[in-house]
Amino acid sequence: MTAIEQKTQQQEKPISGDKRRPPWKFSEILADPEVRERWEKVRKFFFLRESTYDMTRRCNIRCDGCYYYEGEKQHAAENPDPAAWRALMKAEKDRGITYVVLAGAEPSLVPDLCRVCYEEMPLGTIATNGVRSISEKIGYRIHISVWGNDETSLRVRNAKNLLARQIENYGGDDRAVFVYTFTRQNIDEAFDVAAILSENGCKMTFNMFSRPVGYQGYLAHTIFSLRHTRKVMLQLLEGFPETILFSPYNAVAHTHRQGLHHLYGCSYPRMNPSKDLGLGRSFRQYRVDLNWDREASCCVPDTDCSDCRHYAAGSAVVTARLYRHAEFPDTFRAWLDYVETYLSVWVKGYEKGENLCREIVPPPGSAF
Repeated sequence: MTAIEQKTQQQEKPISGDKRRPPWKFSEILADPEVRERWEKVRKFFFLRESTYDMTRRCNIRCDGCYYYEGEKQHAAENPDPAAWRALMKAEKDRGITYVVLAGAEPSLVPDLCRVCYEEMPLGTIATNGVRSISEKIGYRIHISVWGNDETSLRVRNAKNLLARQIENYGGDDRAVFVYTFTRQNIDEAFDVAAILSENGCKMTFNMFSRPVGYQGYLAHTIFSLRHTRKVMLQLLEGFPETILFSPYNAVAHTHRQGLHHLYGCSYPRMNPSKDLGLGRSFRQYRVDLNWDREASCCVPDTDCSDCRHYAAGSAVVTARLYRHAEFPDTFRAWLDYVETYLSVWVKGYEKGENLCREIVPPPGSAF
């Protein structure tokens, strides 16, 4: 058992509020040179304003629990016109968007559209299953979804030798991050997958399967699988520090018995009626017909919001809660680690430093 795991067990009992001294002044927290240096590093990226775009309805594999093939968005008519997509990207820049996430079913099937988006908006990420390679001329971050070892991928995703094919396409590619999604069924497989990715010089981060609306399948988490996942995440973080882009606070936030919306309050329009500032004002989730619906707009539409622990959601929801974390040195250090993880995963070329907080810190105002 690692020191971090021991600390986790010690803090499993619920707490109510923070019993420490009154909140620190922000200037007191920043008096620590290490903290100030990290703060100055991450705040340079506060200009990022994202929206997401479904690129195509088509996919070359079909996965159990797929979010795209839920709800109304899957029925939208595709707009394959590069000129229309170029016009959309220009309009997005004009309204202040600086970062794009290209997703949908499978963006690699429409390389011309991805290229147009990159030419107009050079900061962003493509979410892909990794079956096909994406041209190096498209300089986005590339997130390759991994749902277990090859045996599990065959059962859940109907794809043979998927990890080997993904590594063949993206091993050694500095754009690539392999995103391991923990389900109730694949927790311990992550050790073998991490070892393989490490041997091939790949970067890895973690995601949590979160139920699509109405999902009743065997991938959904329980309180027991959440605890086990946290333990494994922390072990992997210590065992593969050069491979894994993560922090102890990421593990806490995403494996908590309560979802992200309950813990932090979701900023995306689907759960946030305010249009005054932040994601409520700027974020849009475009469908393949280049239209969007504010009532359905979030980073992973058709997720059951009460169960949402998505890494993509946390990258906005947790990072937006700066002031909530800035009352004590340990919670602010943990938040800085979370922001560093987010930037290293989503921004090509951003180099993650060592985690500042190796303690297990609960989300402000919550209990484990």
